[in-house]
Amino acid sequence: MIAEHALNVFTDGSSLRSPRSGGIGIRFVIIDPNGDEQSQDVQFTGYRHATNNQMELRACIVALDEAIRLHLVDNVSKVIVYSDSLYVVDNLPRAMFQWPKTRWLSTAGRPILNADLWKQLIASMRRTGKRVEFKWVKGHAKSIHNKAADKMARQSANIPFNPPLSLVHVRRKLSAQSVQIGSVPMEGQRLSIRVITTEYLRVQKLWKCKYEVISKGSPLRSNIDIVFSGSLLKAGHAYYVLLNRETRNPRVVRVFKEIETKTR
Repeated sequence: MIAEHALNVFTDGSSLRSPRSGGIGIRFVIIDPNGDEQSQDVQFTGYRHATNNQMELRACIVALDEAIRLHLVDNVSKVIVYSDSLYVVDNLPRAMFQWPKTRWLSTAGRPILNADLWKQLIASMRRTGKRVEFKWVKGHAKSIHNKAADKMARQSANIPFNPPLSLVHVRRKLSAQSVQIGSVPMEGQRLSIRVITTEYLRVQKLWKCKYEVISKGSPLRSNIDIVFSGSLLKAGHAYYVLLNRETRNPRVVRVFKEIETKTR
């Protein structure tokens, strides 16, 4: 697996649920003139309120930036990043060639999540001045280097000193259900919803909202889903809204009014 004349970079991201935090792990490996592997581990503190996908991306970004800072890219022909995240490896070509042309929206118009991190990753790749390849490695498999990165990522998640990578406002849900994407079909209907979380997507200038349906008599009542809005809908607040007709790209078309509720 380890390529000669290249900087081999093993990255991993980790996230913990309670409390929500994430961490990154990085190991650099080169083949020395004697043909032996030489490894160098880099440990970083973690991030509060991070998702696993954010940490997988952040690990790659920090690894490339650190390789530049340490001059590890100076005397190699290329850089190979090994990641056990299919989210990163499979989506990288889209992030490089497709999504920038569609303003970081899917073919259905749905905002691409973590767009700011994808943009940072591409910028870091270019700053190396070298060819950068990404290869998938099965997590927790036989690779001692991947296992080392995984261990560091879990240790990092337990030291969440860094601020969140995105600002998310959270309030307690009232429904006993869990979020289920697509559980509220977009049919151009009017609904009363209560917002559970809000996150601002800086690249697309939209708000991502997790919400629960509170319309009385609606068969969708208590369903929890995701919707995007051009206007701020505050977490813990309830609104009477008009939805669009594209379930693959759920949007709030209009906010009629805010609704008073007993619990916020």
